[in-house]
Amino acid sequence: MYRLLTHRLSTHRLAGLFIAFTILCGSASPPAVAQDKSLTVFAAASMKNALDDVDAAYTAKTGVKIAASYAASSTLAKQIEQGAPADVFVSADTDWMDYATAKKAINEPTRINLLGNSIVLIAPKDSSINNVIIGPGFDLAKLAGAGKIATGDVNSVPVGKYAKAALEKLGAWDTAAPKFAMAESVRAALTLVARQEAALGIVYSTDAKVEPGVKIVGTFPADSHPPIIYPVAATTTAKAEAAGYLAFLRTSAAKTDFEKYGFLFLVSPTT
Repeated sequence: MYRLLTHRLSTHRLAGLFIAFTILCGSASPPAVAQDKSLTVFAAASMKNALDDVDAAYTAKTGVKIAASYAASSTLAKQIEQGAPADVFVSADTDWMDYATAKKAINEPTRINLLGNSIVLIAPKDSSINNVIIGPGFDLAKLAGAGKIATGDVNSVPVGKYAKAALEKLGAWDTAAPKFAMAESVRAALTLVARQEAALGIVYSTDAKVEPGVKIVGTFPADSHPPIIYPVAATTTAKAEAAGYLAFLRTSAAKTDFEKYGFLFLVSPTT
């Protein structure tokens, strides 16, 4: 009997010590529900430099981490359609945002036309080509000579679609078309020119400005192609934090970063 009682007391003491230890440890640790907040943003390849800066500023202000995935808008829209875990989509044209919206993948009331851009003709920095006047009758094929002309895929990648539209309006597409090297994104086209694997390229002005291996030799008239608009929206599966992120994209701080890289800010900035 004595041994049994001693055993029970010892068991009770151990249990009490265990409970006390658990309480002590619990009070010293952060709550189990406290987790790092994060968002996944799918954005057009041409956004990378500017959006990286904007995202860093947003994280510094809010603590919300941003994981950005950059690619052609066509690729991203199809990935979102197939269930990729994106919270926010930034497209380089309205067509692919419309596509994702039609597939019920976009929270349509959150959509805004955030930025504008322009397309330019580029050449390797050491090229002899300079100061090209782009207008009706412009002979791009002759200018390229035996070299290739790089841009995004004209059937799907926004920059390629804008380029083809401009060249068709200027009467230069039919002769230049055989010389085109179609890239998977605007940044891939930019790289082809920077590496001198293409004699010329058609990219956004914002891309040309961040690549030291190329130079702008001409600018396409704004009325030669549809307006270049970057819409942004939350997806239908977005986390609650997406609302705060979209609001930040409209602030004066974000405007400053976007304009630093040459984007046009299309909305009235908030403070």
